[in-house]
Amino acid sequence: MTRRLMLLVCVSILCVASAVALAARRSQAPGSRPMGGKKSVTTFFVTSKGPGRGGDLGGLAGADAHCQALAKTEGSGDHTWRAYLSTSASATVPAINARDRIGRGPWYNAEGTLIAADVESLHRDNTLSKELAVTERLDQVNGVGDAPNMHDILTGSRPDGTAFPAGDDLTCGNWRSNGAGRAQVGHHDRRGQGTGVSSWNSAHASRGCSQPDLTATGGAGLFYCFAID
Repeated sequence: MTRRLMLLVCVSILCVASAVALAARRSQAPGSRPMGGKKSVTTFFVTSKGPGRGGDLGGLAGADAHCQALAKTEGSGDHTWRAYLSTSASATVPAINARDRIGRGPWYNAEGTLIAADVESLHRDNTLSKELAVTERLDQVNGVGDAPNMHDILTGSRPDGTAFPAGDDLTCGNWRSNGAGRAQVGHHDRRGQGTGVSSWNSAHASRGCSQPDLTATGGAGLFYCFAID
């Protein structure tokens, strides 16, 4: 084989390899992690926005999908996301506890700061604050002293992360109502007035389940999202 022919063969091989690599990069979905890379560090965030229908989140499945979509836009879609929400028991379906939906931890915010090492410490020793409970975009969520105040975060949960007893619907009809009902909320900034205001997951009940009702009590229909892997 002549030197000229060998050169042409090498160039052809390099061109083919480059084309294959380019095609592989283009085939990756927007927001996905590079092939062969590590998973994104973000495993916890407060939603930057809600679905806009008050307490109607489309049930747990709709809330989970909302978490997944927001995470994907910021490059954290390589995790499986769950909303921190409890549901009430019915005659045929048992209650679901928020604490049982979110994996085992540890969880880090979008800055890579540890939120909690495990489920027990999340509910026992939690030191969540406005500075730590940021959105998937690393933005702070308005709290006490900001206009508008948006520190009411939907959870439907008691302080230990469990559902309320049957008959105490504080989940906006298991997250399908934007009218009747109420929702238990926590304060991501752990500030406010009255009993329980320092609880990140169980501060008080909302006025109602419509978007205006959530706004009136200091919220915007936001909720917590945790990666389970």
